[in-house]
Order: sequence, then C-alpha cells, then structure tokens
Amino acid sequence: MTIDNNQPQRKNIRLKDYDYSTPGLYFVTVCTKDKKPILCRIVGTDANSAVSLCRFATSPSHREGVFLGGPKVVMFEYGKIANEQIKNMTVFYDNVKVEKYVIMPNHIHFILSVAESASGPPGRSVPTNNAISNFVGTFKRFCNKKYGKNIWQARSNDHIIRGQHDYRKIWEYIDENPVRWTCDKFYFEE
Repeated sequence: MTIDNNQPQRKNIRLKDYDYSTPGLYFVTVCTKDKKPILCRIVGTDANSAVSLCRFATSPSHREGVFLGGPKVVMFEYGKIANEQIKNMTVFYDNVKVEKYVIMPNHIHFILSVAESASGPPGRSVPTNNAISNFVGTFKRFCNKKYGKNIWQARSNDHIIRGQHDYRKIWEYIDENPVRWTCDKFYFEE
C-alpha cells in the first residue's frame, strides 16, 4: 500500500486521550462545504446597525433573550431539511440529546448531551466508541440523502463543555448568534 504524499495532512484537533463517548456536554459546530451560505439568511441586520448589535449582544447588562427588532432567521430549503433531521436524530441515538442549536447561513451550532445509556431501538446498532462524531456523521448523511449531494465540510469542531459557567456562556452564544451574525468569523457579505 502506497501513501500519497500530495494529500494534505489533517491536524488532529481533538483533545488527546479523551474518550468522546464519555457522558457529558459538548459544543459542536458543523459548517457547509466552502462555508457557502445555503442554509438560511439572517434578515434585520445591516452595516449601520452591525456594530451596535454586536455591542448589545456582548454587553453584560442586556436582558436575556430580548432583542427588540433584532434579526430573524429565514430558512432556505437546505436549512429546513437540516432542521428536520436534527429533530429526527433522537430516534437513532437515545444516548445523545440535542439540548440547543441554531442554524446559521453557513454553519450549525449544537449543544449535545451524551448520556450513559448506549442502547437503541431494536434492530438498530448504536455506536458507542465516539458518540459525537457518529452523531454528526449520521446527521450529515441523512441531510445529504435528502439533498441529493454533499453540502457539508468534512470535519466538525467540538468543545468539551467544562462546568456550568462554560455551559451558560455557550447557551447565550447560541441564542445571540443571529444578532452577532455581522461580527461572526463565518460572516460573508451578501
């Protein structure tokens, strides 16, 4: 067997020696291929309000969940299918629960909870070695089957949520992601 040295070597971004099937909470981001904005559109933000919206969203004094006249997420067909598949995933993985998510134009953020149990419905095999990557892989495959093509970046990013403060910060980040869209690292000019 020969190895093609022209292929780019991927850096392992996972925490070394950490078992990702360990019960706990994880923050996962899945991006579209080439970060194309095909899932939805964020409306209600413009260049004039972008800076003030970003300041408002990051201000510790803002009232949780109150963004008067803030942006709205308008789903495209790919986003609607992704939303449907997210809701269906609990049928296949009773040990992984989607606690919170947001669909953005070119990415999706999840908070996933991995439980002790790895049993599944009769007749279905449930992976136990890496709950997060198996969950994300299955989600992408189900979406791609409906789309008729692959729209996802090969890898996803994950973060082990470490404690209540980390959890609350990520929960708020997901809530505020549409408000912060114009300040997001994945933002693009339409």
